[in-house]
Amino acid sequence: MKSKLTPEHRLACALMLVGLVLTGCRSQPEAPPLDAIAGSMRHPPAGSVVGNAARYGGYQWRGIPYAVPPTGERRFRAPARLPRWAGTYEALDFGAPCPQYASPWGGVTDAPEGRLAGSEDCLFLDVYAPDGLAGEQLPVMFWIHGGGNYTGTTAFYDGSRLANEGRVIVVSVQYRLGFLGWFRHAALREGASPADASGNFGLLDLIRALEWVEENISDFGGDPENVTIFGESAGGWNVLSLLASPLAEGLFHRAIGQSSVVWSTPPARAENYVDDSDPGEATSSGEILLRLLIADGLAVDREGAMQLARAMEPVAIARFLRERSVEEFFEVYDANGESDYEAPRIFEDGHVLPALPLPHALQAGRAFHRVPLMLGTNKDEEKLFLLFDERYSRTWFGLLPQVRDRERFLRDTETITRIWRMMAVDELANGLAPALPGELFAYRFDWDEEPSILGVDLAELLGAAHGLEIPFVFGHWFVGPQTGFVFDDGNLAGRETLSRAMISYWSEFARSGHPGRGRDRDLPQWVAWAPGAPQFAVFDTEAGGGIRMERGARTPADIEREILEDPSYISPERRCRALAAIHDWTPHRYPAEAYARAGRGVCREHPLDAMLGDS
Repeated sequence: MKSKLTPEHRLACALMLVGLVLTGCRSQPEAPPLDAIAGSMRHPPAGSVVGNAARYGGYQWRGIPYAVPPTGERRFRAPARLPRWAGTYEALDFGAPCPQYASPWGGVTDAPEGRLAGSEDCLFLDVYAPDGLAGEQLPVMFWIHGGGNYTGTTAFYDGSRLANEGRVIVVSVQYRLGFLGWFRHAALREGASPADASGNFGLLDLIRALEWVEENISDFGGDPENVTIFGESAGGWNVLSLLASPLAEGLFHRAIGQSSVVWSTPPARAENYVDDSDPGEATSSGEILLRLLIADGLAVDREGAMQLARAMEPVAIARFLRERSVEEFFEVYDANGESDYEAPRIFEDGHVLPALPLPHALQAGRAFHRVPLMLGTNKDEEKLFLLFDERYSRTWFGLLPQVRDRERFLRDTETITRIWRMMAVDELANGLAPALPGELFAYRFDWDEEPSILGVDLAELLGAAHGLEIPFVFGHWFVGPQTGFVFDDGNLAGRETLSRAMISYWSEFARSGHPGRGRDRDLPQWVAWAPGAPQFAVFDTEAGGGIRMERGARTPADIEREILEDPSYISPERRCRALAAIHDWTPHRYPAEAYARAGRGVCREHPLDAMLGDS
């Protein structure tokens, strides 16, 4: 039940947004010209750099390279330190995005949806500094974008309001995505360093960017001894991965995971053939190599490709993989223009990450970075996905979504959202709280005041969906076309007030490691999560109950019981699909044996593997 949006569904959504997006941009300040400003000249160790004026005040430096381009022989290798450049680098616009299919959902939007865009030369970061710096060393907030680790770009995010209102330095970073960011094959390990052999290139990019911050950020007004990593969705996934990585030691000092996931891939699943005794995934590096050999005309079928691969020297395989074009790779992944194609990511390699499942690595008593931590999810995470899933909705006049079965839609979105929160907040917080006394904070984002459009109640159908907290944290309402239509004049005052509060809490957490009552000490006290006392902040407008503390946490057993007792399931199959989703999202907390035992075997006629399909 991990849902995917097809290009057709995304197109319908995009068409809807085209006519509505201007509503959300009325209060947006005009973008300043891209001309360089002399006052933005800085001379960090990386080399002299000049920027320009930021939208909400202060300066911005966009598109700064932080590593040698990972192209040619540097593909499938750890990022290399970039030598100091000569002259002055003009950091006036965003760097090229990493290769991905264009998508309105957090990715490239200046190309037709489904078209391949971006460049392998994409390791850039952006820096935003507030007005009025006078020798200060401000907290640094290091933003990691989401997008499933398949898509995304810093061009989606403007850090200048967060920088100015929060009095922080904001750094937004790009990193390799998809198979370019995560790919491990035995041939690539021949004579390689442990980092090169890991396959976790996207995480290594983030570590290199953090090293760049440590070395250079003081020249932009930032404190290299006070860095907060924060990210949403896959960005939160990467935040949690960095928490577990020994290579990130000392590079950050607080962490925020917004709507994170906690999945990881064993090496065998990332590399092996699907029919090995320890099988790999359908898009493992082994299977992808076979597809490339066939596509290149070197073999006529899978068996012939396997024989050829066995006969090739490792150095020849490595050279073959590095010489294939990005387009050839995308074709054999059968992505077909979908931004979230399947590819293994986040490897338990034993060097960048521990050689054990990520949830196990993030437990008290194991090796992880003990820094103040904030975790949270949104009240209606899954609505964004199921609203455009053809099993749950159809488009009205080809534009507006209309759910097929309202009760099923609301029940299933709530169930998956509960599972998501249990994984990303409740279980993780309970496991880490003993090691982080008074330093672990949780939240739930509840804002759901979208307007009704042509009789479609977006507050019910979309609500506090996945990603909608991002505009509130950054304080701007143009985070891509997919969010523009939810913001109108009717909800302007409430969201502005809530946004200012969230900026205050986030920036105070970055400053002190405790959100407290915000930067100005004028907000409700945010109480830490403690063992046996799971408390979390709720973020909403006054109309929705205001900012407040609530209690509660769920376990997999709690969610299993709720599903078994829910009378709205019209068939055992649908009930079992919901139970299977617990395993799908948290296999280490709800193994296959738990599914088989649920309800004294209520799912014995519905095998787990069958229930994990998309039908």
